Amino acid sequence: MAALTVDDILSDLPVGFASLILRPAVPESAIERFMILDADDGPADSASAFVLLIGVRGRAALPALRRLLATPPPVVAVKGTREDLADAEELLRVAGTGLLLVDPGADWDRLLSIAKDRTQPRSYQSEVLTLLEEDLFAIAQTTARLTSSHVVIEDAANKLLAYSTVSNDIDELRKASILARRGPRKYELLLKDLGAYRELHRTRLPVRVPARPQDGLRERVAVALFAGKRIMGYIWLQETGEGFGPDIDYVLSGAAARASAELIRYRNQQSVHMQEDRIARLLSGPDEAAASARSEKIPEDRPAALILLGLPATESQADDAALKQGELANLASIHAAAYKTSAVVGQYKGQPAVVVPGLQTAGAEAGLRSLAEAIIRDAGKHLGIHPFAAISPLVPELAALHSVTLTAEALLACAATADDTRVATLDGFEGEVLFREAVENFTSSPFRHRKLAALLATDRELALTLQAYFDACLDVAEAARRLVLHKNTVYYRVSKAARSTGLAFGNPRDALVTLLHLQEWAAKHPKNESPS
Repeated sequence: MAALTVDDILSDLPVGFASLILRPAVPESAIERFMILDADDGPADSASAFVLLIGVRGRAALPALRRLLATPPPVVAVKGTREDLADAEELLRVAGTGLLLVDPGADWDRLLSIAKDRTQPRSYQSEVLTLLEEDLFAIAQTTARLTSSHVVIEDAANKLLAYSTVSNDIDELRKASILARRGPRKYELLLKDLGAYRELHRTRLPVRVPARPQDGLRERVAVALFAGKRIMGYIWLQETGEGFGPDIDYVLSGAAARASAELIRYRNQQSVHMQEDRIARLLSGPDEAAASARSEKIPEDRPAALILLGLPATESQADDAALKQGELANLASIHAAAYKTSAVVGQYKGQPAVVVPGLQTAGAEAGLRSLAEAIIRDAGKHLGIHPFAAISPLVPELAALHSVTLTAEALLACAATADDTRVATLDGFEGEVLFREAVENFTSSPFRHRKLAALLATDRELALTLQAYFDACLDVAEAARRLVLHKNTVYYRVSKAARSTGLAFGNPRDALVTLLHLQEWAAKHPKNESPS
C-alpha cells in the first residue's frame, strides 16, 4: 500500500470543513497514525502523526504548538481563523509542519473518523469491530442529544469504546479518557472509593455520582451493561449544563439495552457477511419470523405489533434525508429498548420500523401510542424533523406479524396527510383506510362515468364547486362559505352538474361514483394549482 499523505485525508473532507493553509515542507511526508492532543498535554512523540489539537483555538494554541514541535509532525489541525493563527502559521513554517485550519463550528468527531479510516484501513477481520464502533457511536450521540450530556461507552475493563461529540464542557476525567482511550487509573480508584462501581454491579438501574469539583469531576449518571449476570461494560453520562433532566433514567435504560445488544452480538462474533435485516426476516412470513425469533431470543408466542415511521415529503426529499432517517432509527431504538428490551428496530421498505414483541394484550395499544408519541416528540426536539407514525393492529403471535404490514403501510399513508394527528391506528383511521383502498382500486380501473369524467376534465370551476359540495357533506350553505360564493350560485352549479351527468348526488350509489371521480381529479389538480 502506498504511503498515506495529507492530501489523501484532505480529499475525504467535506467542502468548507477545513483548509490546508500551510503545506508540509515535505509534501509526501508519510502519515502513519493520528493523535488527539489537548492543549495542556506535555511534549509527545508526534513524528509521522496527523495531530488534532483540541480544547484550544486561535492564538491560544501557540504554547501547545511550541511543545509539539519538539518532534514535529507532518501536519497539525487547529480550530480558528487565519488571522488568529498567523503567528502559529509562521512557527510551523519554520518547523516544516503543515497547518490544517478547521472551521470553528466543525465537529472534531468528523475529522477523527475520516483520519482514522485513512490511517487505519479496514481489513476483513476488522469489519465486525468497525460496525460495532459505528453502532455504539450512534447510540452515544443519540443519548447525548436526548439528555443534553456528554456520553461515554466503556467495556468491562474501562476501555473506551465510543463517545459523543467532543465539546468544551467535558471535565478532566472525560478529557483524559478520550485521549487515552480508557479511564485514568486514579479516577477509576476514586470512583471505586465512592462506591460507584459497587452500586453499578448491584443494580441494573442508573446510578448517580455527585460532582466533586476538588477532583475536577462533574455530576455523572451511569448504568452497567449486562448480558445475563455478566458485566459487558458501562455507559457514563457527564452533565454539561444545568444538571440532568427528569427523564434521564428512562433514556439511559433504553441506551443500555441497545448497547448491551450490540456488545453481545459482537461477542458472539457474527460475521458482517452473514448479517441480515432482522426486520425483513421478522415480517417475511411465519417460518422466517420463527427462526429469527429463536435465534435472537425474542418472545414468539405472545402478541406483537409493528410501528412504521415516516417523514413529510419536504424532509424525505432533503439532501440530508438519509442521515436523518438513520438518526431517527437510532432515536427510535433507544425509546423502543426502554419500552421493551426485546424490541427490534430496522428498516421496512426504506422507512424506520419497530417490531415490538412480547406484549400483554391489556393496555398494549395505549403503551404503543405513548412509545410512538415519545419518538415523534424527541425527533422534533433533538433532530429538528417532524415524523409521523403508524401502529399496526396487535397480532396474537410474532409469526403472524407479516399479515398486518399492508395495514400498517396504509395507516402510515393516512398519517402523512392527517391534519390533527401524528400517530395513526386502525381505530382512528379504519374508514379512511377503506376509502383510500376504494379510490386506489378505482384509479387502476379503466372504467369511468363518461359524462362526469368529461365535465371534470373541461370545467375546472364546476369541478371545484362539486369538490367543495362533497367536502361539506352536500351542504350548499357550507360549500358556499368555503368558496366565498352566494349559496344560490353553488346551488345552480350543482344542479347544472346533475343535469349534465344524469347523476342524483343525493343517491348513495351516485354519490359514491361522483366522490371517486372527484378524488381522482383532486389528485391530478392540487388546490394551489392556477386555473388554466
